[in-house]
Amino acid sequence: VQLVESGGGSVQAGGSLRLTCSASGLTFNEYTIGWLRQSPGKEREGVSVISSLDRATYYADSVRGRFTISGDFDKDTVYLQMNNLSPDDTAIYYCALTTGTLIDYVRYGMSSWGKGTQVTVSS
Repeated sequence: VQLVESGGGSVQAGGSLRLTCSASGLTFNEYTIGWLRQSPGKEREGVSVISSLDRATYYADSVRGRFTISGDFDKDTVYLQMNNLSPDDTAIYYCALTTGTLIDYVRYGMSSWGKGTQVTVSS
């Protein structure tokens, strides 16, 4: 499985960015895919994920209402629309994937990872 992220960059507080993750090499139809982030000195945080099976979604409390995840599962692509960004959102954002549903993600975590894309929000 290969995951390739794009769409990171620098933006001022209050601005927006859209991240894209394209998956390839999948040999299964049911998977959960989404975004986790890590900034210096902080633990990795699950931001948002979506299930290809039932489109169920998860959002971290810190981003709910500002970020929207969506998927085009015919193309094995997932998007993260990030609005009203704040400096606290500055991090490397990683696309990640695991087989199964959101429950499998919660139980076992992600099994495949992209290289990450930097998001920097200035005040």
